[in-house]
Amino acid sequence: MASKEIMDMLNQAIALELQVSIQYMWQHVTIPGINSESIGGIFKKIAIVEMKHAEAIAERLDYLGGALTTKPAPIEVGKTTKEMLEMDKKAEEGAIKFYKEIIALAAKEGDVVTRKLFEDILSSEEDHHNQFSTLLEG
Repeated sequence: MASKEIMDMLNQAIALELQVSIQYMWQHVTIPGINSESIGGIFKKIAIVEMKHAEAIAERLDYLGGALTTKPAPIEVGKTTKEMLEMDKKAEEGAIKFYKEIIALAAKEGDVVTRKLFEDILSSEEDHHNQFSTLLEG
């Protein structure tokens, strides 16, 4: 079945997805200023997508026989809209890099399902990164 290395990576991915789902949702709740309605809505929408990623990864890890983490990676909410967006852009950059590593390892191990799962999630993370980057430009 799956190596310990890939199962550990899936647990790290769950922790990252839990982190950003909480981080983005709390930013949705606490975002200050005139753009809070529009940007806050984006945070909420992306938070829900990230929670679905956590669920999909957890289902895969459970299938592979791994024990699921319940602890998110460290959560940073930020105080200003710009600070929030910068944190979120950085979080997405980290996820993109890490998920490419998971895809490569899954391909090496012949785990087509995990590879495909993370290719799909990677596409979504790149979209989120683009949204945060675009908002920072404005």
